[in-house]
Amino acid sequence: MEIPKKPIEELRKEGSRHIPDTIQLSQGSGGSMMEALIEKVITKKLGIKSSFVGSGIDKLEDAGIIDLGDIKLAFTTDGCTVDPMFYPGGSLGSLSVSATINDLAVMGAKPLAISFGLILEEGLPLEILEKTLDKMAEVCKESNVPVITGDTKVMERGKIDKLVINTAGVGIITGDIISDYGAQSGDKILVSGTMGDHGISLIGLRFGFESELKSDEAPLWGMMEGLLKIGGITSAKDATRGGFSPNINELARKSNVCFYVHEDKIPIKPEAKRLGEVLGVDPLSTACEGKIIMTVRPDKADEILTSMRQHAYGKEAAIIGEVKKEPNGQVILETEVGGKRVLHTPVGELYPRIC
Repeated sequence: MEIPKKPIEELRKEGSRHIPDTIQLSQGSGGSMMEALIEKVITKKLGIKSSFVGSGIDKLEDAGIIDLGDIKLAFTTDGCTVDPMFYPGGSLGSLSVSATINDLAVMGAKPLAISFGLILEEGLPLEILEKTLDKMAEVCKESNVPVITGDTKVMERGKIDKLVINTAGVGIITGDIISDYGAQSGDKILVSGTMGDHGISLIGLRFGFESELKSDEAPLWGMMEGLLKIGGITSAKDATRGGFSPNINELARKSNVCFYVHEDKIPIKPEAKRLGEVLGVDPLSTACEGKIIMTVRPDKADEILTSMRQHAYGKEAAIIGEVKKEPNGQVILETEVGGKRVLHTPVGELYPRIC
């Protein structure tokens, strides 16, 4: 099969790039519709330049960079609306903190502090709020990242579904900034573990399927800190909304290179495959909440893989492919039967409120 070669400008138009007149659920799910909303509406309105902003909202990275000369800070924010609020492997509260920590970690930033914003529905049982805050505190303690400020609002009954959490975090960068734009031809592509666990387990739970599969939710700074000491990381992204497919496509597109991936090397739990087939959900196109996709220099790949596998959250890490020059901006999947196909960015998540 001959893979078509397209310029990066054409690739950015793939998928649904139309902006409808009203907000759609798919615009919050990590696919091409969300990308279009952010690029054509949000960054257009808010892409304000400043001399101390090293990397702003227009870069569409996991965190922005504040450059103060001798000190560089990463700053990020996350809104969490996951339903149900408590699930095997995690919860709305713990997810809100882990997501913020991970966005800083993949930029090469040591998380320093977190803020929170709670929007509560009138009538929410106090025990649910307390349990949610306990789960947030557990992750903060594990990662040694304190919550230092916050805000709380209450809305009328029926105006919001129970509880929405927004968290923001700041981290300090003492080494190189890890960027979405840094992958280079010859790099190896790694993932820190199995794909699709979070999304498939939550969707299965909603439909009443009994399964041993659980969310992969985890704070990843501890693992990432060790990898940064090894060095050689050229790009990194946590595979959250939309999962593997949209996030690896984003790395390839921004770096203007080709990600050549071996399908049989991508770790996927057998239970995720089975349940995904029943639900009609591709494990490669649904959310992860404790996994990193990264590219590294080939001379560092084995050492980084070994370090990942020694960590509790990286035992199933794998080298899944390599970076090539062309066709630039694309992800090419070598299938298990030896064929090749383009792995496209999905339009959006099939089910809302996965993260």
